[in-house]
This record gives sequence, structure tokens and C-alpha cells, in this order.
Amino acid sequence: MTASALSPIPLSEVASVRFGHWTDAAAGTGCTVIVAPNGATAGVDVRGGAPASRETDLLRPENTVQQIHAVCLSGGSAFGLEAASGVARELESRGIGLDTGAALVPIVCSSCIFDLAFGDATVRPDVAAGRAATAAALDDDPTVPLAEGSVGAGAGATVGKLNGPACAMKGGLGARAFSLGNLHVGAIAVVNACGNVCDPTTGAAIAGMRSTPDARESADMEDAMLAAGANAQMPLDRTNTTISCIVTNARLTKAETAKVAQMATDAYAHVIRPTHTTNDGDTVYVMATGELEGDQPPLDVIGLAATRALEAALVAGVTEATGSHGIPAACDLA
Repeated sequence: MTASALSPIPLSEVASVRFGHWTDAAAGTGCTVIVAPNGATAGVDVRGGAPASRETDLLRPENTVQQIHAVCLSGGSAFGLEAASGVARELESRGIGLDTGAALVPIVCSSCIFDLAFGDATVRPDVAAGRAATAAALDDDPTVPLAEGSVGAGAGATVGKLNGPACAMKGGLGARAFSLGNLHVGAIAVVNACGNVCDPTTGAAIAGMRSTPDARESADMEDAMLAAGANAQMPLDRTNTTISCIVTNARLTKAETAKVAQMATDAYAHVIRPTHTTNDGDTVYVMATGELEGDQPPLDVIGLAATRALEAALVAGVTEATGSHGIPAACDLA
């Protein structure tokens, strides 16, 4: 695939999927909701060693639920899973969900990052936050570009943490979308990695661990880990995680969405170094609406396009971030 084969498009053009944020900038936390009002076939790939998630088992191909209605990406660590209940309540109030005969049951998957050490650990996305983000997704003008950087689930994200929080840099939320003929693929990524975020084409660090709190550039975290060897002291367990959601208009089965999620997860290895550590809960969701008309590319091409979209979203997560709570962003050090 040449560099020109994929054409950038607005995220709102990918499919009939809507997006919304709830942000508490003062507390340094938030949540982001991806809503498929008409349902979407979905899959997931979990590679990190410390995930905080909800309703991922039902995405296994052998399980009976065929479509979901939303993915909630949230701060607040395991507390943030509460926001998904708010998403479900807001969707139910709008007549969106799985008709069980007794009630509409919205199927909402969720994953969270650990941001409790960034701002105010007592403030976490809750039911009200989930409802507000869902209402924003469904009520706001869909033609207005989704805000990126230190917003939503990316409000409290940080990267490059081997030397501790004083030497870390600000992460955030990135969103990018591309078309390949009639195929549309978009990605939203919340970048809260233990490792550094690098340019996938050159390997150069964009944001990450600094050697000292006053350093103006990122140091090579992998080299620092290897040099320390047995003396390496990793960041606190389970305090990181990069979580993402890919949306596409492709016609996919549950098994195929799972395969696309597996392929797209390679974007983490291309951009985040190191990645999938014991301190990360890395997760990638895929939502496919099946709205693509005409010929569809082979599954491997769809997976490759999803990987490229996720790479771009991961990079945007740090380039669009702004410094806060004493942690600088890439734009502050450039």
C-alpha cells in the first residue's frame, strides 16, 4: 500500500457512528463514548497484562450476542467502569438496545486507563459522566470534528513513566480516519502508555520518558531499561494502559472483527516502545457497521488500513495533548 492509497477523511464520515466526551479538566479525568445507534458487529483484542474492562467476553465469536451499541473509553481505573452504566441508561432512554422482549438492553463494552495519580484521585467518571458523554455523542453536531488531546478519556493520560511521574510527559486522545475506495476506517486512541510514543516511520521519540524533570527531550526508555538490567525498577503495577476503538463501514462477522483487532494491535508495537508490558492493559475494539456498498477489500487489507489509522491516532494522542498538572506535552518542549 503506497503512502497515497489511504485518503484522510473526517471521523464523522466513517459510518453511522457518533462520538462524545465528558471531561473534568481540573480533576484530570474523563470518558469518551463511541455509539452505534443501529448496532455494530464488534471484536476485541486484549494484549496488556492489567486490563480494566467490561463485556469483552460476549465479543468472543462463539457467544450469542451479535452486535453492540457502544464502547466507553474511560479514566478512573476500575472505578471508571461505572461510566458504562450511564451509557447504557442513556441509550435505553432513547430506545437504543437489544430487544429482549422484556426490555431494551444496550450492549456497552468498556475499558479504562489508570489516571488516578495524575489529578484528583477522588474524581472518577461515573454514571452521570457516561450519560453526559452519550448525550454529547447523540445530540452534538456530528460535522464538528471530535476534540483531541487532553479531553475525554485522554484528560489524565501520561506516557514515558520509567523515571517516575516527574519525568513523564502528557498523553491524550487522538482520532484519525481514512478511506480506501468505498472502505472507511477510523480510530480513536487513548494513549496512557508506560513506554514512549514514537514516529512509526522513523522510530524517533515524540513524547515519553525524560532523563530529568527539566529535560527538554525524550530519552530512549528501552535502552534505559536494558542498561538497568536486574536493577530496573518499573513503574507501579497496573498504572498505565492504551485503549482504542476502530470503527469501519466494512461488512464483517464477529470472527473477522476479532482478526482486524488483532492486526490493528500491531500499531501499538509500531508506535509505543516498549508496549504490552505487565504495567499496561492494552486493548483494541473494532466496531463494523456493515454499511459499505459495492466491492469490499479482502480482510487483510481492511486489517492493514485499520493498523495505519490506529498508528495515526496514537501519534495524534500525544501531538494534540496539552501540558497540565505540571506535566509537559510534546508541544511544550518542541
